[in-house]
Amino acid sequence: MEELQLPLFHPIALKLQQILKTSDFTIESVVSLILKDQALASQMLRLANSAFFSGLSKVATIQEAVIRLGAKQVASIAMMANQEENYRFAVPELQGFAQSLWRHAMGCALGSRWLAEKGGYKSMAQEAFLGGLLHDIGKLFILKVIEKMLVTKQSGLRFSKALTREIMGAIHCESGYSLLQKWNLPDAYCVIVRDHHLEHYDTGNVLLSTVRLVDSACRKIGLGPDHDPTIVLAASLEAQVLGMKELMLAELEIMLEDSMGIVPAQP
Repeated sequence: MEELQLPLFHPIALKLQQILKTSDFTIESVVSLILKDQALASQMLRLANSAFFSGLSKVATIQEAVIRLGAKQVASIAMMANQEENYRFAVPELQGFAQSLWRHAMGCALGSRWLAEKGGYKSMAQEAFLGGLLHDIGKLFILKVIEKMLVTKQSGLRFSKALTREIMGAIHCESGYSLLQKWNLPDAYCVIVRDHHLEHYDTGNVLLSTVRLVDSACRKIGLGPDHDPTIVLAASLEAQVLGMKELMLAELEIMLEDSMGIVPAQP
């Protein structure tokens, strides 16, 4: 596993995150930076106009995207466009699994941002988005390792969905945490990746609680490979520490279903 690494974050996507932390950036500087990579710019326009951002005005240029969506929103889309590339596999069985993981990552990103904005933590919305996007990065890394073993025919390995789930459940938090540390990403994201399944965690960490709660919501509605309709969000510790009432949690589920094109199960 030490020999295999996921592609690094796109340098322009990282640069956007860095300049937006300052107070003196301009729309022109953001647009100019994005246009240095036309492939990334094209991906961003596609995502900005996708169903994931339904309800927003359609945009035809990067400048329109920055003006209408906001620079920070565009920076999040740049990160999303970069990450989407990592979820592509040559092995069909793994591609299906990866696509499910990608939808879960997307749902957690959108849901975490929405919950932060609606729940009184608007200043953390973009951080919540990225935390949600990256929280299961360890699962993606494990799939990349399995793909390499399958393609190179190491150890006579055959793909097993059950075994893959078991491995992911056992080590994806640790693997993802190590990966983000190697990428030198901020500690806030590393902690989310490491602690999002811990039974006992730092309940004072609002970002972590937000991502944990949305992760549960996504699993409840079947967004991703791990469907658990028995989850009761209102009874969770995360809902209690964030002060989230049943009505807002129901709205969260509806938003996720609408954004991700999920048809609710009939009672």
